[in-house]
Amino acid sequence: MMESQTERPSYVKWNDIEVEQMNPLIGRQFVVGKNVMIARILLKKGANVPLHQHHNEQVSYILEGALEFLIAGERIVVRAGEVLCIPPNVPHEANALEDTVDLDVFNPPRQDWIDRDDAYLRGETTTTK
Repeated sequence: MMESQTERPSYVKWNDIEVEQMNPLIGRQFVVGKNVMIARILLKKGANVPLHQHHNEQVSYILEGALEFLIAGERIVVRAGEVLCIPPNVPHEANALEDTVDLDVFNPPRQDWIDRDDAYLRGETTTTK
C-alpha cells in the first residue's frame, strides 16, 4: 500500500506494491489519494466478495475476466472492458466467473481498508460495513 500524498504528485508501479492476500482466492493492492482510492483486486475463479455496503461511491472496471454482481436483487455480469458504478450505501456482492483483475475506484477512500477493518473480505465474521 502507498500512503496518501496530498502535497505533491506521486508515482507508483503496481508491481512495486505487495499483494495483500485477503483469502486464498482474493488478493488486493491499493493506492490512496486525498479524496480517492484506487484498488487492484485479483480474484481467482469462484472467489466471492460477500454481501456488504459502504458509504463510498464505487466504480469497478474489469481489466480481465468477469464478475457477477448481485445488487438489489439484480444480477449484473461485468466483463473485461466494462464498468459498473455502485452508488453509496447500496448492498452488493460479487462472484468471479473466471480469473479476474478488477480495478475499483472509491470516493472517499475506504477507511476500513486502510485500517484493515475489512474482515468480510478475509472470510472472518464481522458487521456489515
